[in-house]
Amino acid sequence: MFLSVFEMFKVGVGPSSSHTMGPMVAAGRFLDLMRASPFEFAGLRASLHGSLAFTGVGHATDRATILGLAGFLPDSYDHAMADQTLAAIRETGQVTPPDLPTLSFRPKDDLIFDYGPPLPGHANGMILMATDAQGDVILQETYYSIGGGFVLTDAELAQGKDSDEGAPVPYPFKSAAEMLEMAKTSGKSIAQMKRENEISRGCAQSLATGTARIWQVMNDCIERGLDASGELPGGLHVRRRASAIRQQLEAERGMNLNAPHTINDWISAYAMAVNEENAAGGQVVTAPTNGAAGVMPAVIRYWLDHVPGAAPSKIEDFLLTAAAIGGLVKYNASISGAEAGCQAEVGSAAAMAAAGLCAVMGGTPEQVENAAEIALEHHLGMTCDPVRGLVQVPCIERNGLGAIKAVSAASLALRGDGHHFVPLDACIETMRQTGADMSEKYKETALGGLAVNVPNC
Repeated sequence: MFLSVFEMFKVGVGPSSSHTMGPMVAAGRFLDLMRASPFEFAGLRASLHGSLAFTGVGHATDRATILGLAGFLPDSYDHAMADQTLAAIRETGQVTPPDLPTLSFRPKDDLIFDYGPPLPGHANGMILMATDAQGDVILQETYYSIGGGFVLTDAELAQGKDSDEGAPVPYPFKSAAEMLEMAKTSGKSIAQMKRENEISRGCAQSLATGTARIWQVMNDCIERGLDASGELPGGLHVRRRASAIRQQLEAERGMNLNAPHTINDWISAYAMAVNEENAAGGQVVTAPTNGAAGVMPAVIRYWLDHVPGAAPSKIEDFLLTAAAIGGLVKYNASISGAEAGCQAEVGSAAAMAAAGLCAVMGGTPEQVENAAEIALEHHLGMTCDPVRGLVQVPCIERNGLGAIKAVSAASLALRGDGHHFVPLDACIETMRQTGADMSEKYKETALGGLAVNVPNC
């Protein structure tokens, strides 16, 4: 099993990796399918199913699908140009994707929110269709947005294409037990093994350049969030808070107030800054998802700014270690809130961040595995219940608390020798089982929990 650090951490656009980035990627893949087809096309249609339908408006799935069919992609997304393009599509009822003819697409008629049973493959399903001049469908494909911006067709899902099919890597662990055994046998850290796996598929320079960009985008997102104020879009009138918290904390620095829990407030401010940007549709990095995008950057920033001896040169080790843990969770359970609740998003992010922090603070592979297990264990059962389907309440604060848990988990693990009662593998399997047993109301459909017990205005 191999999942690249660049698959786990993808530069994209908010507010959701599964509901925004995934549909945009799926639309791009469908355009490629059309370009390779011998047919002459005149129009496009799309239908959203399951969680993509129920929380699609709040997660900007409609916007992402429309823009994706116009040729936009998450990694190169330009917000201003997207607004102009979207306005033109709504006015003209047409899209003009690159290297394809102008096609009829009227969002009010051709983009359907299907609130019936979900498609059989996954809770996040969509069907994209191309029509001829008579309006008959002549090309169709079903896509599933399986979390973290990953997209599979119906056939790929059935064939198990979610797993790696590339050339063998030096350390092909698919469980935490295998990872620890390989570390023991080789004498290498988790980051060192992961680095060798990455280099076997690329090169050291591209790895260094790519991980540096990941952190740069993460940190830029923190800074934008810490500088911004006002209300978030969507109608809940949620105010940005990260900037005000940062200002209060900076004002207290020279006042000798000895305020309790100050470091927790800094961690929360960093995480909330990212998720406020995400909620506003800004550029973020999936870590492993958009809904959990604030946990990892907040823990890295905490380490750099508040832990003596922290060195930016170790950020690559942090990201590689975290990616190794995230890959285990995705391979053996899920990182999709629509599939397993928020335990799969913020819980996974906390486990990844705890592992990364433990590693750069000198933890052994056993302590790193312990840190990940502690963080994940204490998110088990967490539901995904966004109010009005927006990635705001409880998602923004939840990232702050997830980051705090990650730091605490790493600290506890470093106080021990790596021996502990619950293996990470058992914790991941428990998360998978819990997600399978969880009511659909609590899996990103906004049909239960806070989503129905808090006024939506």
